[in-house]
Parts: sequence; C-alpha cells; structure tokens
Amino acid sequence: MASREHKRAALNEKLQQLRAATNSNALSKASIIVDASKYINELKQKVERLNQDIGTSQSSKAQNSLPAVTVETLERGFLINVFSEKNCPGLLVSILEAFEELGLEVLDARVSCSDIFQLQAVGGENRDSLDAQVVKQAVLEAIKNCNEEQE
Repeated sequence: MASREHKRAALNEKLQQLRAATNSNALSKASIIVDASKYINELKQKVERLNQDIGTSQSSKAQNSLPAVTVETLERGFLINVFSEKNCPGLLVSILEAFEELGLEVLDARVSCSDIFQLQAVGGENRDSLDAQVVKQAVLEAIKNCNEEQE
C-alpha cells in the first residue's frame, strides 16, 4: 500500500512538472496532458517553419554571403536559428557571448561548425525587457564582429 501511494505521489509530481513546463493552468491530469500535447505540437510547427526558412536561405544564391538569423519568441525565451555559408573561427563563442550579455541562458542548442555554420538554440531570458528584434540584432552584431576580426 505504501508503494502505491509512493507511485501516486511520484506521478502527481511529474504531472506538476509537466504543467509548469508547458505553462498550463489545468488542474486535472487529462487536461494537463492535453495542454502538453498542444504545446508540443506548437513547438513542432515552429521548428518546421524555421527549418523551411533555413532551407530557403540555403537554396537562395542571393543570400549565400549573408547570414540568415531568425528569432522567434517563445513563452519563456526565444528560439534562435543562425545559418551562414561562411564559418569563421570563434563565431560560436561570439554568439554565446552576445547571449550572455543579453542575460539569455542557453537551455538547448544544436550546432554545426564544419564548412558552414548552423546554430539552433533555445534561450531562456532572465529579464523581461528583451524582445526578438534585440536578440536578432545582438546575434548579427556578433557575426559581424567575428567576420571583421578574420579580415
């Protein structure tokens, strides 16, 4: 019987964590799970849109020399995508330093720094005054500074 109560308490704790992570106001277990499912689907759609944007910028010859930077506002932070045909040493460090200066904490990131530079990051903000345009400008400035150092 104590084992069953322990399992129930653990399940309730996990549901509350899920509720908090998805910013749900639901009280019932089913509603929390439905809200989490909707939240996951929304994130999938955003990722698909951003991947399409990246694919478009990769195929466009006119934008090959310019980095493509997209910043999308999430409930608690930003989804940042950077794609550049030109990779320079220290670019990732420059971008991460820009995040740090803005007070953004990198929660998740995928990076490719081989021939091209590609970054997809989720940043959580530590203050409320940031908007997507400020983040985008900071990333573009970091890329510009890195490119100027290499020339």
